[in-house]
Amino acid sequence: MHHGVTTTELYLVAMLIIFSVPYLIWRGLKTEYYAPLVVVQIIGGILLGPGVLGAAFPAYYATVFTPDVITALNGVAWWAVMIFVFIAGLELDLSQAWKRKGETSVTAGLALATPLIFGSIVALGMLQFPGWAGPRGETWQVVLGIGMACAVTALPILVLFMEKLEILRQPLGQRVLRYASLDDIAIWGVLAIILLDWERVGRQAAFLVGFAVAAFAVRWIMKRIPERDRWYVALIWLAACGFAGDWSGLHFMVGAFLAGAVLDGKWFDQEKMDLFRNHVLLAIMPVFFLSTGLRTQWDVGGVMVFGAAAVLLVASVAGKLAGVHMAGRILKWEKGEASIIGWLLQTKALIMIIFANILLDRQIITNETFTALLLMAVGSTMLTIPLVTPKLARLVGLARKAG
Repeated sequence: MHHGVTTTELYLVAMLIIFSVPYLIWRGLKTEYYAPLVVVQIIGGILLGPGVLGAAFPAYYATVFTPDVITALNGVAWWAVMIFVFIAGLELDLSQAWKRKGETSVTAGLALATPLIFGSIVALGMLQFPGWAGPRGETWQVVLGIGMACAVTALPILVLFMEKLEILRQPLGQRVLRYASLDDIAIWGVLAIILLDWERVGRQAAFLVGFAVAAFAVRWIMKRIPERDRWYVALIWLAACGFAGDWSGLHFMVGAFLAGAVLDGKWFDQEKMDLFRNHVLLAIMPVFFLSTGLRTQWDVGGVMVFGAAAVLLVASVAGKLAGVHMAGRILKWEKGEASIIGWLLQTKALIMIIFANILLDRQIITNETFTALLLMAVGSTMLTIPLVTPKLARLVGLARKAG
């Protein structure tokens, strides 16, 4: 019956599903307030994966998502996420964080350390049962990886949310960006430690030295070429850094982040950068969400996975809120500020999913742990807008009353 269907046709059927199903759900159910399209796409990836669609309709699933189709989708997903992580690195503005280094370091430090500790405690509990640690994961790597996943803030999605809330260019929004930017660097630094491979440490040292020299040369070139050329040169630089990072054993996404982090965002028109990010999210990131969903599994039992996800969500949110509230007390913030900032910073979404994908690629965690972390990220992201919107309205009301 299906012998006449080519791989190209199956690939296009998969693309049709990837783009149409989440959009129809998003528009049809009007989920924008509590589940923006990006969240629906992530959930859609889970539902289309082997744990849900594959379990319900195994013959249909095996027909559409053949190994060749999955390989083709993964190729698009790799490039999509590399561009996305590159933009996240490029948009880091550490100059503002440095100008207010005291306040920023206290807030970012507590906002990172507290959920990291909470998540690590949960990870230790999970490891008392089989099925959560990957075949190549040492206990400290699994614990630190899960703990850091609880501490992650999704900087690119945070930008989109703050645009929606109309606070991105406001002082409050800029403060949140400073805190998230500092945590973003710490996250990738910890990831590099987790991925440190003593068998390939020579390669990793060579990568870091070579990267430093190449970054100096690329910055010199970027300053001297017109902006229209910078975009193309940046993509060449991205591909080279991704290859070198993966060759060294650190993972291509670490290379992609570093490729963006060493460039100055001011070299690129901000409006074009915003459009570029939005177009990447629109046109190719949905493929990454689907390929992520294809990796979800429930072999330790659905109840166990959902239970782990729920506990991780509590640890993540409670840890982030506790850390930010401690910072607010130390720095004597206005009433209500800590709650808003805490709920914004607990947004997980893409960066945590990318982080967990890397841990899964390196077999530090299992597919079941990855699934629990993915569910935690979805829950975390869905909480942000509904909880921040009324708190923000109250804060604005208090400010007007005080004025």
